[in-house]
Amino acid sequence: MNCTDKDGQKHLGKVYLVGAGPGDPGLMTLKGKSLLECADVVIYDALVSPAILAMINPQAEQINAGKRMGRHSLLQEETTHRLMEKAQDHAIVVRLKGGDPFIFGRGGEEMAELVEAGIAVEVVPGITSGIAAAAYAGIPLTHRLYSSSVTFVTGHEAAGKYKPSVNWQAIAHGSETIVIYMGIHNLPYIVEQLGTAGLSSETPIALVRWGTRPEQEELIGQLGTIVEQVENTGFGAPAIAVIGQVVNMHSILSGCRPV
Repeated sequence: MNCTDKDGQKHLGKVYLVGAGPGDPGLMTLKGKSLLECADVVIYDALVSPAILAMINPQAEQINAGKRMGRHSLLQEETTHRLMEKAQDHAIVVRLKGGDPFIFGRGGEEMAELVEAGIAVEVVPGITSGIAAAAYAGIPLTHRLYSSSVTFVTGHEAAGKYKPSVNWQAIAHGSETIVIYMGIHNLPYIVEQLGTAGLSSETPIALVRWGTRPEQEELIGQLGTIVEQVENTGFGAPAIAVIGQVVNMHSILSGCRPV
């Protein structure tokens, strides 16, 4: 991507919602990387890795809008307002989000508000952590012998949303593999709900922390034991959970992690 058009003039006032992927800089898309190199302003989230941030144009203004449990650099409303404000004066404004903007990343909310405000906006997908972290842990989400379906679900819902809770009864029986984002803090409740819905306490579960990064960690167990394992090891967020028989592939494939 060139930073200017054919007549040498910048395209003014466009916001790009760019997925940074899960952390490994090799998983950043070429389009996303090019936009970072051309950006005038980059507003980034907390889980974007330092290696991705290093790709940003050195002359660009960088704003930390990161959100971690209980610690917000900017409120969501402030972030959207800042995007609108920066788009008035800058050609390329990048909203850099971990993973994929449209998978539990509030990208749909931000894009809708920008469109409503008359701001030119484009989404650049990224590789979501639910896929990449599992892959780096040697866990294929589908497998002809174990799973032909996958459900992605959040373990941390927005307050006041239109539907007050995830239907864990339906989730438990809806597919053979369940991938839970942002579920570590609510893991005891989630495990209890899945057990009540009929999942066996021996159902395999894997927790993958800092997926695709050098510090990636995995905790492998069963629904009946995983909460105690987390308490005993201090295993914490950010992590995804993978539930289902595909987790058994970890012992075979985990040694083939990308380097």
